Amino acid sequence: MMPTRQLIAAGFDDLERAKRFLADKELIGLDLGVLVGHLSHAADPDQALLSLLRVIEHAPDALKLVKDPSLAPGFMRLLGASDALAGFLIREPSALQVLAAPAPQVMRGRSAMELRAELLRAVGADPSAGMPPVATARGEDGYRMLRVAYRRAVLSLAHRDLGAADALEAMPAVGRELADLAAAAIDGALAISRAEAAERFDPADIADLRLAVIGMGKCGAQELNYVSDVDVIYVHSSDRLEDELAHTIATELAVGISRAIDSSGIEPGLWEVDANLRPEGKDGALSRTLESHAAYYARWAASWEFQALLKARAIAGDALLGAAYEAMVAPLIWSSSERDGFVDSVQRMRRRVTANIKPSEVAFQLKLGPGGLRDVEFTVQLLQLVHGRVDETLRVRSTTKAIEALSMAGYIGRDDAQKFDSSYRFLRVLEHRIQLVNLRRTHLMPHKEAGQRVLARAVRSSVGGKISTAAGLLQRWSETKRLVRQLHERIFYRPLLSNSANLSADEVRLSPEAAQSRLRALGYADPKAAMRHIEALTGGVRRRAALQRQLLPVLLGWIAEGVNPDAGLLGFRRLSESLGESHWYLGMLRDSNAAAERLCRILSNSRFITDLLEVSPESTAWLGDNKQLIPLSYEALWAEISAKLKRNPAAEQAMRLIRLVRRREILRIALADGAEAIDQDTVGRALAENDRAAVRGALEVAQRTEFAKTPQLGEFLVVAMGRQGGKEIGYCSDADVMFVQRPFKDSSPEDAQAQALRIATAVGSLLGKAMVPAIAAEPRLEIDAALRPEGKSGPLVRSIESYEEYYRRWSQIWEQQALLRAAPMAGSETLAEDFMAMVQPLRYEQVMGEEQVREIRRIKARVEAERLPRGAEPERHLKLGRGSLSDVEWLVQLIQLQHAKEHPDLRTTSTRPALKAIGAAGIIPEADLETLDTAWSLATRIRSAGLICTGRVSDVLPTSWPDMEAVARWCGYAPGEASVMEDDYLKATRRARNVFERYFYGFED
Repeated sequence: MMPTRQLIAAGFDDLERAKRFLADKELIGLDLGVLVGHLSHAADPDQALLSLLRVIEHAPDALKLVKDPSLAPGFMRLLGASDALAGFLIREPSALQVLAAPAPQVMRGRSAMELRAELLRAVGADPSAGMPPVATARGEDGYRMLRVAYRRAVLSLAHRDLGAADALEAMPAVGRELADLAAAAIDGALAISRAEAAERFDPADIADLRLAVIGMGKCGAQELNYVSDVDVIYVHSSDRLEDELAHTIATELAVGISRAIDSSGIEPGLWEVDANLRPEGKDGALSRTLESHAAYYARWAASWEFQALLKARAIAGDALLGAAYEAMVAPLIWSSSERDGFVDSVQRMRRRVTANIKPSEVAFQLKLGPGGLRDVEFTVQLLQLVHGRVDETLRVRSTTKAIEALSMAGYIGRDDAQKFDSSYRFLRVLEHRIQLVNLRRTHLMPHKEAGQRVLARAVRSSVGGKISTAAGLLQRWSETKRLVRQLHERIFYRPLLSNSANLSADEVRLSPEAAQSRLRALGYADPKAAMRHIEALTGGVRRRAALQRQLLPVLLGWIAEGVNPDAGLLGFRRLSESLGESHWYLGMLRDSNAAAERLCRILSNSRFITDLLEVSPESTAWLGDNKQLIPLSYEALWAEISAKLKRNPAAEQAMRLIRLVRRREILRIALADGAEAIDQDTVGRALAENDRAAVRGALEVAQRTEFAKTPQLGEFLVVAMGRQGGKEIGYCSDADVMFVQRPFKDSSPEDAQAQALRIATAVGSLLGKAMVPAIAAEPRLEIDAALRPEGKSGPLVRSIESYEEYYRRWSQIWEQQALLRAAPMAGSETLAEDFMAMVQPLRYEQVMGEEQVREIRRIKARVEAERLPRGAEPERHLKLGRGSLSDVEWLVQLIQLQHAKEHPDLRTTSTRPALKAIGAAGIIPEADLETLDTAWSLATRIRSAGLICTGRVSDVLPTSWPDMEAVARWCGYAPGEASVMEDDYLKATRRARNVFERYFYGFED
């Protein structure tokens, strides 16, 4: 009796049945321990043992294979993998000879010529005959001979496939041999069909009729499954027959092929010969002449038909006619992507395939479902069709070779290609193993755990033996589906495909004549200079140049959509040269749905960002990942700066690193702004928090330097004022601040004041002076303390007691107004708490008298009269002009001074939240507040856009068209709408000025 433990170790499920079968009389004399060891090689030992007994019963010679230790494992693998092939051995015991040699561990395929000759001889046809081969066998006998020969060949292939050490490596060779075997079967069936047709037609007419069979789909691509419909198209020709007779005979031969392959009989049919991909499908003629095919494809064919023709290959029948067909369709295939809406139509077709899956099958689909074989095939085919019109290296049929070609040429990244290839091979191996069981066409994962467990054992060699359980198989399949779907969605729907398809072949090739003509049409002012940039980017044979040749035809169009295409292309060249051979850069532009278009728009619209990118080119990576564009929080920034300070005690190096962090974050914010990943309020907050972290870092450096010379004599605080305190600054805004100090109890007040003054001066110097060596394209941060008591005439630093006394005794109303935006920025937290507690009553709890209101109005009028630059138009000044930033902010601050005591929601340092609080309190109607908010927001946006686009700080609405157009684009206006933006701004500020005058100068308590 065989030990149960040994049977379990061998993988048996039904132990009692296994013991009973092992005691069968057919196995008497065998070493059962050795036999069970051989059976352990089978994916399904239970099925292998049952099939073994059945085969031995009909073919006793099978025992020779069992007794040979070199042959038995391969025999058991076959019996445990395919019940259908075991049944074939029962029907054809002589086929056991196929298994009389060990299966090599490395898959060795048989040639197409060898297979064709073997199947033709099986039906009594001469494969070497000059005339079309004609079978001597016909009818049921002929069909049986052909099918038996075919299945013997499949038996041989399955034996070698199952014995291969690496099933993934063997998969392409298996698919190729299956396709060649199918082609040989069709040639054999055609030989039978010719013999049968001779009974109805003149043999001379049949000999004159040339028929070519064109393989489509997986057969044409030489990547056929074990069981699959073989898609074909028939082409016929005749030198002397009338068209009608030629068509009749061709149709008869085509019908005869299907009958020989798949009609019912003693030996079951092989597979369906499917001619539905022919012109007009089921409604079209079964066979056409070459000229008829050409006329149809030229006038009537749909886009999907050209995608199908990508796999077209002459597989049987007249070789010369088949070659002529291939030559006829090739130009049509490789120009098909130029058809209107081609890419969209392919993408829609893929979605339809997914949508039409039966709901009950979605979770089990290997082929059609999300992350299945079709996702790989559609992606690869679309890339081939779009880029293959100019790149002949892509004109291959099989999916694995196409993936390799796409990777070599740079259309898919190397890593993505490897993942696509290995995933595709794994899915195909699963499909092969599932189909081998019953030799039936199926693409569904087994529903039951037992079937999944058998499949897991069947594919162990394809994944290095890592899968042995149903759970392990399902996990690997799930991971594969997820990976394939991610790659499919990222590559299949990449915008470059649609844009590339819309270009002519000359435009894609970037030939000098076509390129210069296109550059002029696109709006490049200096096409010759642009061509020099293009030649510098695309010259050579390196992978980078190849990728640039793919990208530039589309990128040139996107760059030209900006205001300054010439500057944009120059910026792109400099950026590309800075990044050199960086593996991610061009791959990101090729693969990302957003990065390429964002970068082109930014380079041709923003000199400021282009300059920053040139010195920080690695930051371009953020454009491909919205998460990377999210501005860092103050806490994250300070953690980074604090770590750098600890590692770099030298003041100059520490300060250099702080300023590098600040520059990097300004670039991140600007890129996010240009990519519309953040809104205007977020821009202001992020810039303010970035400056706050830099000021705190500078304060740490200044104090560390000072305290190394003199012991610390007191606490120090930097208070943010103005728009900095309100966290609504723009790019390169000054930092409005006040400096506060408080001596320690045992320190001299005079010495503490002197130390605090040195620290305050050092902070401004560290942030404002040029670094050595210089930091390229650095946006400087100027410290402005003009809002302190007494303005520039007052001390730069005061003690908290001095502030308190000054505000109590001498402060003017404008100084209380300035405190409305005060907020701690850096320094002592306890001093910050005490200072804010001290100023709180001054800004929010005072009772405004009429005299104070008149003083605020007087000061505002004086600011308008004196601070507006000479010659500036009040209607166009963004900061001090009529209805602009100053008007809105002064009105808000006046209302805060008057009403914040009874309305706590007004106690905010930011303008827009204050406007909302004013509306909630019912102080000003919502319509008027909306007018103020619109004007303030548009002025803020235009002011920042001016610096972003031109690289110059300006507080005036641009007057030159290029600057106005660039600013308008940045602000979200469509191309050519600079005047619309100008009208919007003038209208918004005019209305805001009316609201301002009504409430600021006419307000009554």
